[in-house]
Amino acid sequence: MMKKYPITKFRYAAVAAVMLTIVAGCSKSVLDKKPLDIISDAVVWSDPKLIDAYLNQCYAEMSFYHEMPYGASQDWFDPVMASTFADEAMSAWTPTPRSHWINVSGGVYEYWSYPTVRRLNVFIEKLGTADIDETLKSRYSAEARFLRAFSYFNMVKRYGGVPLITKPQQLDDPEEELYPNRATEEEIYDFIIAELDELQSSLPDDVGGVVPGRPTLFAALALKSRVAMYAASIAQWGTVMAGGVVGINAARANDFWTKSYQASRDIITSAKFSLFAKYEDKTENFRKLFLEKDNVEVIFAEKFTGITGRGHSWDMWQNPFSYNVWAGGQQSSVFLEMVESFENTDGSSPIVDRQKVASGHLFTLDELWGKKDPRFRASVYTHGTSWLGETLDYHDAILMPDGSWNSVGAFRGVNARSRSVGRPTPFGILKYLDEGKGIIPERYYSDTDYIIFRLGEIYLNYAEAAFELGHNSDALWAINEIRHRAGMPALEEVTRSAIRQERKIELAFEGNRYFDLRRWRTATTELSSNYSGLRFIIDGPSIQEGQYDPLTHKFRLYVVENVLGTPTPVFAARNYYLPISLSRTSANPKLVENPGYQ
Repeated sequence: MMKKYPITKFRYAAVAAVMLTIVAGCSKSVLDKKPLDIISDAVVWSDPKLIDAYLNQCYAEMSFYHEMPYGASQDWFDPVMASTFADEAMSAWTPTPRSHWINVSGGVYEYWSYPTVRRLNVFIEKLGTADIDETLKSRYSAEARFLRAFSYFNMVKRYGGVPLITKPQQLDDPEEELYPNRATEEEIYDFIIAELDELQSSLPDDVGGVVPGRPTLFAALALKSRVAMYAASIAQWGTVMAGGVVGINAARANDFWTKSYQASRDIITSAKFSLFAKYEDKTENFRKLFLEKDNVEVIFAEKFTGITGRGHSWDMWQNPFSYNVWAGGQQSSVFLEMVESFENTDGSSPIVDRQKVASGHLFTLDELWGKKDPRFRASVYTHGTSWLGETLDYHDAILMPDGSWNSVGAFRGVNARSRSVGRPTPFGILKYLDEGKGIIPERYYSDTDYIIFRLGEIYLNYAEAAFELGHNSDALWAINEIRHRAGMPALEEVTRSAIRQERKIELAFEGNRYFDLRRWRTATTELSSNYSGLRFIIDGPSIQEGQYDPLTHKFRLYVVENVLGTPTPVFAARNYYLPISLSRTSANPKLVENPGYQ
């Protein structure tokens, strides 16, 4: 009798036989083929398109957007945090004390970018032997070195000196190379500037002919302008500690100021860029500066294409509260003190009169904002701002005929609280918001480019460096160029405080303020303060039945003290540097921890 076997056994045997036949007959046609999902080094470094793709990946890893590295960049949470670290605004969704952001573990603002540095080091080394056109090779190498310099700048401004690694590390490298010491802060700044000086000649100076989003000679000069200014500030106002790991010799201050001054001057005198002045209305002009792509002021920008390609979510998170499909918006609430920093065009006080507020004075919008610097209405939205064919209304109570406040229901057909109420302050960030996008239905729909360097900043860098070098006439000229474009009267004399004030306003909400306060060593004072909000209480007796116009109706004000709702923030002296963190010092005992975190 024939022995019975499970049917599956015969099936497996048949499959095995077929596979053996295939293997035996196709060993030279299948097994010898190259994997389709792996590209060899030899192929990559002989193909300009693959080399470009590798470099594109390096660009994608960069944290240009206000230097926030932890993964939220395209969502544009980072500009929010850049502002809420400083004295500009607070997070409207999750108000937290600033101590939440910096701690012994590093906090959300840390940037230890050695994975990117390694990738760039590999690129630079491999490119040296790549079989491609020498001119293209030179440009690619310069771009990679530019990105590496930018990465080191983002680290040195946070930590001071860091390990300086300029070639790919290998597992069999000597221990001193695998576990390097921290270079001094001065050495890192010198390295960045030397790199930028060397690579400039390999970058194109034809602004119109460069690949969008790639650096030109002028982007390198702009980075040098900023880097040298930071180094000069640390030398002038910082303190050398821990053997130079943090701090820069004061004798180097003028050297660094001179480098910043010269780099800024080279950009200004190149005539390749100009201050954006396309529109006669000063408010419209300043607002459109950040919306019109590749305009005459833009030196270097991160490119976006929207939902069809690479988009971000700035418009969705920042547009006015309730003008959002998720019933969100106004993710940042601007402090009253920041609003008051915008000067009046006639030189009168821009500060809300607290005595009038206490006396029950009835204000008009014109009385509050009518004389403000035009950049205010281009940078901040508030009660009375036009948005999507409507007027933003931030009143949250009605002053009743008996003198009481009513914040529920309605009075004479007018709701006691408007639709926009619900955020800590009645001020949102308008800069970079594109009203033409309407109500954004989803994240990553926005295509507004993020400007990394623009001529306006270069004028301000030039003014600051010129002043510190004693070139006051140059500094005054540069500041007045900025003020003239903005529609503000010229200054008759220049001071350090005037230069810093102009930076605060011109660069508001662009991610510069926090690091400016750190490099000036004024953060221990400026960021150790409480901040205020404001309430609009409309005048009830003057309401005609159902008739109310937020543009013309009078209102009382109520100043909300300590809008953060926390103990007074304290910026400790140790916070001028972020901690290296225990995890890193444990992994490499040669990494000396920063003062105050041991």
